[in-house]
Amino acid sequence: MALYAELHRHLGGSVVPRVLWRYFQRHSEDMVSRFNDYPAFEEFYTKPRNTLDEYLELHTLVESVQTVETLPYFIYRLLRGAYIFENLAYLELRYTPYLRTPEHLSQSERIDKMREIIDVVGRASQIAEYPIVTSQILCMHARLPYEVNKAIVEMAAQNQNFVCGIDVAGGDSYYAERLDEWVKLYEYALSLGLKTTGHLYETTAGCYPELLPYLMRIGHGIQVPLLYPELLPEIAKRGQCLEVCPTTYIKTGTLENIRQLKTVFDRCFEANVDIAICTDNAGLHNVRLPFEYENLLTYDIINFQQLQACQDAAFKHAFAWPYGQRPASLLNGILKPQPLKSLAVTE
Repeated sequence: MALYAELHRHLGGSVVPRVLWRYFQRHSEDMVSRFNDYPAFEEFYTKPRNTLDEYLELHTLVESVQTVETLPYFIYRLLRGAYIFENLAYLELRYTPYLRTPEHLSQSERIDKMREIIDVVGRASQIAEYPIVTSQILCMHARLPYEVNKAIVEMAAQNQNFVCGIDVAGGDSYYAERLDEWVKLYEYALSLGLKTTGHLYETTAGCYPELLPYLMRIGHGIQVPLLYPELLPEIAKRGQCLEVCPTTYIKTGTLENIRQLKTVFDRCFEANVDIAICTDNAGLHNVRLPFEYENLLTYDIINFQQLQACQDAAFKHAFAWPYGQRPASLLNGILKPQPLKSLAVTE
């Protein structure tokens, strides 16, 4: 059983359409009434969007139903699928805890409520039946005020039993007007001993070299090798890793053709810059990690040796992988597949 590490997966975008549809059938007549049947919902949920902004709006659909009460429901099904269908040994789930708190509360009350969200996600992720090593990355958000984002950093530092790092998300084109804030927040995070990543250089509008020195990994980062390859030597010197999510760039209209990623991989390998292949939003895409691997091989974007290097890089750069590397003997000895009789068959 091959075992993989996933470094860039959003909690909201990880809900596969069938699971979300069944939840709506049981709990939301309004949502079910919007669509004639499941195929119509799946087509809406997984179809490509024209822009990243349009694509990110889908996250609000899932965020609205991921509450303290329902998060265990979604996380159990997420981990079950990740273990059985993707053979994951390690998974970092990223999300903005503030956006899972009740909207009717005041800002300070919602900040306080984040601690409960983090605890629920952490405890729900500990499933003996599916022994995946999991940790959380808390996302600051481009459309949240500074005070909330600072509180997210502090929550991450105070809950490192469940949290392995911080991120900034919400559309990289919106960082420019608050760039000083993001630098200050990342400096603060590093001073608290937190590990850092960030959605950066995903789109042509989201290229901010000022933020690169504060990141241990770069969320997406594809515009560096595509448009700014002169930055690659410095990225290699820092030991930074790109979190490349192939299907995302087609779903968001960022790239016209997946074959454009060949330049990304070729230039990174030439510059000794590590790449971890990720799914980003496996549910929104209806594409799991092994298919991301297969797709890159099918289109001759990478070869099998390069795939192995990317798989190893994912473990090497994992913020909370406890073993340091991925020796086959370790994985075969510790993370054994469960017998079929133990698999849950109900939704």
